[in-house]
Amino acid sequence: MSFKNKYAELTLAANGVGTLTICNAGSLNILGSPVIDGLLSALEYIAGSTEVRVLVMRGQGDKAFVAGADIKEMATLDQQSATIFIDKLRQLCDAVRLLSIPVIARVPGWTLGGGLEFALACDMRIASKDARLGMPEVQVGIPSIIHAALMPRLIGKARTSWLLLTGEVLDADQGLNWGLLDKVVAADELDKEISRVADMLAGFGTKVLAQQKRLLREWEDEPLETSIQNGVKEFAAAFNTGEPQRFMGKFLEEKAHRATEK
Repeated sequence: MSFKNKYAELTLAANGVGTLTICNAGSLNILGSPVIDGLLSALEYIAGSTEVRVLVMRGQGDKAFVAGADIKEMATLDQQSATIFIDKLRQLCDAVRLLSIPVIARVPGWTLGGGLEFALACDMRIASKDARLGMPEVQVGIPSIIHAALMPRLIGKARTSWLLLTGEVLDADQGLNWGLLDKVVAADELDKEISRVADMLAGFGTKVLAQQKRLLREWEDEPLETSIQNGVKEFAAAFNTGEPQRFMGKFLEEKAHRATEK
């Protein structure tokens, strides 16, 4: 299984780990309207697939994940066209955030502005020590919006205010310390670590991962008591999927086998 257009290419490993690569967007993988449209088509295809169990989102090369939205294009916008442009970027971030499968952002280098928002829409961000993160929109006269709204929940109000008001760039260690990144490894270990995590997730049940992602999104907005009560319902509903019986049965078989070997 594969998917390819001018700006996006999907490859799929035998275990269901898909890799979606941004193509023909320059060395910094800049998000202009044609690139966004190409990625939206690819993500629509992935959302309708039952073969992709985990998705790794990446740019071409190691200079950047995505170094932002296309400033050349944005410099020509007026209010009406700006609305269309930024809503397309919103759709792209939502297309990733709302996928039922886990999405891992591969962050090797520059990840700025709309690129950082795109990374934040992914479930996990694994980076190399060369990663650089920032929200520099104020420096070019526009506010950080759409999925920058995830940041106060993720890293707190004070750190969000600092990033969005100063536009300063963080290195990988500070990004990890602040909670923007989930893991940082040496550059030559990046793909190995991403493969380890993706392969692990691909071994889990797709239905339970979809349930967990849905709950995580609900917990961003719902009152605590509502989230707890909904969690009870989701737990019970899991037993209609067959996955608890299959995975728990396997666990118990392996435990019994280990016991007989002692």
